[in-house]
This record gives sequence, structure tokens and C-alpha cells, in this order.
Amino acid sequence: MTTTTQRPVLRDGTIRLRPPKPQDVNARLRLGNTPEIHHMFGADPTQVPKITRAHAEKWLHAQEVEPLAWVIEYKRRMIGALRLHSLDYHDRRASLAIGILDPKLLGKGLGSRAMRLVSAHAFDTLGLHRLTLRVVAYNERAIAAYRKVGFVQEGREREAALVGDTWYDDVIMGLLASDLEQTKAA
Repeated sequence: MTTTTQRPVLRDGTIRLRPPKPQDVNARLRLGNTPEIHHMFGADPTQVPKITRAHAEKWLHAQEVEPLAWVIEYKRRMIGALRLHSLDYHDRRASLAIGILDPKLLGKGLGSRAMRLVSAHAFDTLGLHRLTLRVVAYNERAIAAYRKVGFVQEGREREAALVGDTWYDDVIMGLLASDLEQTKAA
């Protein structure tokens, strides 16, 4: 297994995953903080602040310090980010997180394409065996996208996410290298 954590540029037609760059601060500002999107991430939509330059700079810094974080571009425009984190080289696994921040581009399969790219990189280049993610149970669109890539539900953590005043379950999903191969063949 490779232990490098370099971020190559990964491409699939109009989707490109690339390392973050300083210009992403302005792109992040333009995308704003859409309450509905942040609700799907597990935030209380009534408590989502307007985005500021300081917030956009903090967002960029968070992408820069993660060795396996990529900015998602669609048609040369930044639309979100994804990352592999919590790498365990002994067990050859990592967790995946993704966020499409442009509400007009949700439900178009762009997140699934980005996840396929990073999953192939995780399995083929980094030599990982499995990827894991967690998602708030009410985020049905994300769950459908994860299934499209080949993730399967492995469990449920009851009342693990407090959103506003209400508890919600987290769905735990996993993808094995062999699962991704099966979805490529289908």
C-alpha cells in the first residue's frame, strides 16, 4: 500500500478534483451559506450565519491542512469539496466526506462522479481496502448518491445528531474496493 498523501488532480469530463488554491476564498464567498444545504450536513438551518470573508478563509484553510482534501470543480467553477480523513494505514481504511455547496447543482449526479474519482484513487493509488461515511438519516438525496457509487448501509447510530432541538439517526455506510469494481462493471 502506498503511504503518500499527495493530492493529484483527478478528472472525469467536466468534473475536476484539485488541491485548494487562494482564489477559492472568493469562490466560497460567492456560493454563500445555503441553510437547506447546511441542514443536510446536520446543522440547524435557522442558525446558519451569512458567509463572511473570515468564514471563507477558514473554510479554505480547512481544505489546505487536510492532506487528502480536494476542491470539486464543475465546468471550471468551484462547487464544493470532498476529503478522505481518519486514514488508518494498518487496516487500509479511511472516512469520506463531501459537500456540494451550489444548490442549483444538487441532484445532478456531480457528487457521485466526484466520489467515484476519489474512491478509485483511494483504492487504486493509496491501496485502501474500505471507505466509510456517515450521513444524517433524513438526507435521502445523499444516501441515494452514496448507493449509486456502491456504498451500502452497514448500520445506524440512533439519535446521534442533534439538529436544532431534535435528535436524528446517523446512517453508517461503507464501500469496499470490490464494491467499486462491481459498480464499474454494471
